[in-house]
Amino acid sequence: MIDKEKVKEHIRGLLIALGENPGREGLKDTPERVAKMCLEVFEGMNYSNTEIAEMFNKTFDDDLDFETDSKDCVVVRDIDVFSYCEHHMALMYDMKVTVGYVPNGKVIGLSKIARIADMVSKRLQLQERIGTDIAEIMQKITGSDDVAVLIEGCHSCMTARGIKKPAAKTYTSTLRGRFKTDVMLQMRLKA
Repeated sequence: MIDKEKVKEHIRGLLIALGENPGREGLKDTPERVAKMCLEVFEGMNYSNTEIAEMFNKTFDDDLDFETDSKDCVVVRDIDVFSYCEHHMALMYDMKVTVGYVPNGKVIGLSKIARIADMVSKRLQLQERIGTDIAEIMQKITGSDDVAVLIEGCHSCMTARGIKKPAAKTYTSTLRGRFKTDVMLQMRLKA
């Protein structure tokens, strides 16, 4: 669990290390505000992937005729998320997540897919791990081996500091089961 008092203490120390006066008017409440923000934006750190799967395990029996060799799949695109890079604690922003899966006897409520993506992103993360975590949770909930997660995003550790390339975007794909080899399923993600 996130220790709010320790966060406040360390933010105050960081302000001092930066040469600031944490007691001045504009900064006196900053440690409290940052600690509250951390509780919100890092909420996902409080839960394992298994716990997130349990939290959002709302499925419905699948009476659709999804056959084992079917190319039919469910795809949710453009789920907006943001996260913080674990290397620099820099913001990863303008992130769009696409999640696809082939139902295996049950389907998950669509809003739960967005909630999973959101909760996984609320951790110190790597974009690659966000995709892996979402795929793992989707597999646990749906019982399907066939899951794909595509993510595009901007990283302020590249756009605002270091190399400073503001137009750079990062694309990652996590393909599980038939999505690894089935070009038709892969095309369904982008159609």
